[in-house]
Amino acid sequence: MDFDFPLRKIIHVDMDAFYASVEQLDNPELKGKPLAVGGGSKRGVVSAASYEARKFGVRSAMSGFLAKKRCPELIFVRPRFDRYKEISTQIRTIFYEYTDLVEPLSLDEAYLDVTQNKKGNPSASLIAEEIRAKILKDVGLTASAGISINKFIAKVASDYHKPNGQKTVPPEEVLEFLENLDIRKFYGVGKVTAERMYQLGIFTGKDLKTRDVDFLTEHFGKSGNFYYNVVRGIHLSAVKPNRIAKSVGAERTFSNNLTSEIFMLEKLENIAQELEKRLKRYDVSGKTITLKIKYSDFTTQTRSKTILYYISDKSLILETAKELLYQEKLKDSVRLLGISLSNLNTDKKEKKSSKVEEKKSISVQLKFDF
Repeated sequence: MDFDFPLRKIIHVDMDAFYASVEQLDNPELKGKPLAVGGGSKRGVVSAASYEARKFGVRSAMSGFLAKKRCPELIFVRPRFDRYKEISTQIRTIFYEYTDLVEPLSLDEAYLDVTQNKKGNPSASLIAEEIRAKILKDVGLTASAGISINKFIAKVASDYHKPNGQKTVPPEEVLEFLENLDIRKFYGVGKVTAERMYQLGIFTGKDLKTRDVDFLTEHFGKSGNFYYNVVRGIHLSAVKPNRIAKSVGAERTFSNNLTSEIFMLEKLENIAQELEKRLKRYDVSGKTITLKIKYSDFTTQTRSKTILYYISDKSLILETAKELLYQEKLKDSVRLLGISLSNLNTDKKEKKSSKVEEKKSISVQLKFDF
């Protein structure tokens, strides 16, 4: 299959149940047991679940109470983010042995562009196998991978043979792969958009491909043009090694619901202090402060304010967060508070970085071994 744009060799590496797997790695007694990383069965939320726990229907973002109900034998472990970051750094070091074009999406997944790589290996599939084997040998964890001509297809493919597997979608199989893809697997198609697609008779990529660009933009706005292109294998987003976070935040879930504003202010001060540390770590500041409030009934409310200057200082963050807290009466007792800073002063750096990457774009072969 010929495409009228340069093809690339993209690998999406996704660690298997990363947080839970790290806990099982560090504590062998937990291996083979249903495990949840999170705040506990009474008040907490599941951040990650081991594959043993997933068999019982335990999922991330699920309340600890429901998770324990589904799996009475579930073991809860408090998250250790410093340890996860340490392991993540080890894994990324392995990535950089093959290419400098690494775009981390989170601690446990990343895109790699290996079109031209440090090993001189023409096969992206073999590189993915090597990387996964090296992660297992050096770190002790398993990873899954997807390999294809762009980031979208590689990410979808990485889910096919989890855990500890990989799938390659070579150029000649791209269109068939996309046509057979469930519409919910496409970027930007959440529950609401999926329902709209269903109402229009669009259930798979093949259905999507029968609609012209005018039809799609009429029903989905600017996203319609994206859907039109991506189902034809056109997704030209480059791997961005200098990807910069759009926001930095910190939040806390409380063991007991808060009803007193005095206690809330005390907690906000601690959160603002943690946020200040994170901002210093990333060397950023921002103009938009957002206060997140989760009530005892699990409903969430956010309140934001944009100021004229960049801030990263705890006192200024706290001052604005207090103002947002008092903005309107709280409707119930509070189980979580969070503060985040966006509209960061990294935006100009990111634009500059994108331009540099455009200039660095290299010609690639139209036919190559995957």
